[in-house]
Amino acid sequence: MSILSSASNLNSHSDEYWANYREKNFPVAKKWSYFDTSAVSPLSDPAHQAILSWLTEATHEGDTVWPQWAAKVEEIRGVAASLVNAEQNEIAFVPSTTFGISLVAEGLDWREGDNVVLPAGEFPSNLYPWMHLEKLGVELRIVPTGKRGEVTPQQIGDACDSRTRLVSSSWVGFASGYRIDPAQFAKVAHDHGALFFLDAIQGLGVFPLDVREANVDFFAADGHKWLMGPEGAGLFYCRHDLLDQLRPRVVGWNSVQSSYDFSKVELRFKDSAGRFEAGTQNMSGILGMGASLDLIRQTGVSYQQSPIATRVLELTELLNLEMTKLGLDCVSNREAEHASGIISFNPKDISAPRLRTALLEQGVVTSVRNDKLRFSPHAYCNEDDVLKAAKILTEL
Repeated sequence: MSILSSASNLNSHSDEYWANYREKNFPVAKKWSYFDTSAVSPLSDPAHQAILSWLTEATHEGDTVWPQWAAKVEEIRGVAASLVNAEQNEIAFVPSTTFGISLVAEGLDWREGDNVVLPAGEFPSNLYPWMHLEKLGVELRIVPTGKRGEVTPQQIGDACDSRTRLVSSSWVGFASGYRIDPAQFAKVAHDHGALFFLDAIQGLGVFPLDVREANVDFFAADGHKWLMGPEGAGLFYCRHDLLDQLRPRVVGWNSVQSSYDFSKVELRFKDSAGRFEAGTQNMSGILGMGASLDLIRQTGVSYQQSPIATRVLELTELLNLEMTKLGLDCVSNREAEHASGIISFNPKDISAPRLRTALLEQGVVTSVRNDKLRFSPHAYCNEDDVLKAAKILTEL
């Protein structure tokens, strides 16, 4: 099955729909052909307006409107939960993916001789927290991947044994763009009596994720990439029956059941993932992310389908066709079940940093990872953006 025919199963919208979506919600597109979502996404206009509204209220009203903000935060928690078929009490707001990973790495009760299994090529945030456990006698087992980031559930399973405590993997590789099936990796982990952690930052907001069906135990994702929110506001998911397996390492007034009764000091943790939100929340960041979550939901994205995935895969396929015409070697797996919104190319005669600079000077934003030129279009990009990039590179 081709990438595009596979994507069509995820639902789709017309070109006119996406043109209106771009025009109405993404001012960045007026200046830039923006292919760097996998680094930092530009804010959507709804996110901008939500943050601006908070800023105005904070300036003119102080904390008199704090209860309204807090109520909105809980509403956003519900929206985030519905996006992945989780319960609202299984979602916590975190300042970064790194923080969410560390909640698990530092929260589990490790024993000397335990091991953690993960693929090679992970972003450092999904390495250092596990490496930090080596002082406790925990072994880190890294499974080699193919030249395009490929790794199979079988390979992960072969690295597991009776002392494997956890399998951790990115949903989408930050450099290669290789996309795994979280359900298959979770099954491998559970078959070995281990837990499964998903670094979801490069997939959440694009591809459907049903945490119930996939049996994901934990995931984390900052909101500043494919969720199109501000930096410093992200999501952490913890399956409810695993809450007590994670010891909170940062504890504060907002960790406990009587969080708003400051005269009642009892260390009784919330019966929800909210126990990991120890203190004051990033109110403006969460409100901004919430506005973009609403926008994503309005396109029809749910835990069952995603028109955004269809759009993104169409654009990366067009990039693949245009860049390979120019002699750039695609180093991302383009099989239907593994393609993603990240596609990287290996230049032959001109260095990737030089290509990136030339593109940036003419209004095209890309990244360089592992000496490869990386494109990561979101749904607000269009064919003209792709053809503009191709024209610039042709002239080089």
